[in-house]
Amino acid sequence: MRNSSPRSAGAIPPRSTGAPTSRAHIPPVLDPRLAQESFRREALAESLAGLSPRRAYSTIVLRGLVRLGEFALLVGTGLIVHRLYVAMPLSVEYGLTIFAVSLVAILALQALGLNTIAAFRAPLFHSIRMAGAWSFAFLVALAGIFFLKHDLLFSRVWLLSWFVTGFAALMCERLALSLIVRRMMASGSLDRRTVIVGGGTAAEQVLLDLAAQKHTDIRICGVFDDRTDDRSPDVVAGFPKLGAVDDLVEFARRTRVDLIIFTLPITAETRILQMLSKLWVLPIDIRLAAHTNKLRFRPRSYSWIGTVPVLDVFDKPIADWDVLLKTAFDKIVGAICLLLLSPVMLAIAIAVKLDSKGPVLFRQKRHGFNNEEIEIFKFRSMYVDQLDYNVAKQVTRDDPRVTRVGRFLRKASLDELPQLFNVVFRGDLSLVGPRPHAIQAKAAEHPYEQVVDGYFARHRVRPGITGWAQINGWRGETDTPEKIQKRVECDLFYIENWSLLFDIYILAMTPFALIKAENAY
Repeated sequence: MRNSSPRSAGAIPPRSTGAPTSRAHIPPVLDPRLAQESFRREALAESLAGLSPRRAYSTIVLRGLVRLGEFALLVGTGLIVHRLYVAMPLSVEYGLTIFAVSLVAILALQALGLNTIAAFRAPLFHSIRMAGAWSFAFLVALAGIFFLKHDLLFSRVWLLSWFVTGFAALMCERLALSLIVRRMMASGSLDRRTVIVGGGTAAEQVLLDLAAQKHTDIRICGVFDDRTDDRSPDVVAGFPKLGAVDDLVEFARRTRVDLIIFTLPITAETRILQMLSKLWVLPIDIRLAAHTNKLRFRPRSYSWIGTVPVLDVFDKPIADWDVLLKTAFDKIVGAICLLLLSPVMLAIAIAVKLDSKGPVLFRQKRHGFNNEEIEIFKFRSMYVDQLDYNVAKQVTRDDPRVTRVGRFLRKASLDELPQLFNVVFRGDLSLVGPRPHAIQAKAAEHPYEQVVDGYFARHRVRPGITGWAQINGWRGETDTPEKIQKRVECDLFYIENWSLLFDIYILAMTPFALIKAENAY
């Protein structure tokens, strides 16, 4: 694992070779401000080059899956040993004992801190504590058997054999898991990429504290600060300053960033609010370091990143298990819908082909998760020589560009059905979420982001085929600022109040919303 030096704890070095580490190294022939800006551009470019944009795996989900897998493993070994040594069908007593011992063992492993990434990486180092957890589970079982006077019901050979084989299976599983975890960490799949906002001595202390932690998943990418004076040097504790907060927004959209830590004091309210107004649109956890906080809250008021106390400001929406749940729901329900609607889609495809020349499907670039560009599928509803890929002009009532079949499809939103391919196969759309807007879409001749403050906050989750805005009537043409404002308000409400039941409700209400829709052309 990484050692305690700042750069080895996940830092991206300022330069690969011969990098300046302070302003004293800037050649005197250059203007200092130009030299600083050049340094930051190069450091930013090197950081982006060294970071893959691919998503990370959630350590919370990984630990949960390991718990479930180990519980199934222990139950399985108990049943196998019973089948081999006990010459009778599985009784209720044996079944309850296997379940109880396995459950207590999993709880004991959790209590002893053996369900962490560090423990997964070094199973031999933690083998004694693992043996203690497994032994404790058996001691609890033996105590229960003794006090309930059921000792004659259980085979001692079975108990001893399960004790030995269960622990052996557990250790073999942990050894295999260690290889997987080490490989994932080497590829950066478990790293929690972190940037620091705010330079100076406060940031230096946080960086040193984070770097001193062993077996951490935190990987510091660099520092961002709006200040350009001596209070914010180009290198802080060995980590490069990559730019201002505006640069951080672009940085987070070009690569994966998981965590932002503010090192500004709570008293700097104005600066914090100014920065948050730019950063809250990102799908990232935002924390405020509390190590310099003179107001002492209760310990439970803080979250902890290793030994660094932080205050939660924003949480990434739909994270960890929620992502897994929503993805599974999308894939399963989407595949069922695709299967059931395939005859309808085939009939529509034939109608589109017979009605006018050109391809059946229309592909268009739109904004996706974290403002990424995605390509969505629709049934073609316009004449092929009048297709508007950039939405230079929105479709209006009786628009001559729309075909006869296309007019019906757009009114009933049946042209959206091919987006099920995006959901099931590509995974860049969800069944429910903010509708993906065209890249150059406008309201009253102005781009959406100029009309609505915080417009890009709707991209903190994957877009969807239908959404809360659509079933509330905010769909179709956005010829006034109010229409896009209301649509974004609904999208943000959905993001902040998401639940699986909410998705199911929106799906159930979508057909009724389509029937009474009046502004879809």
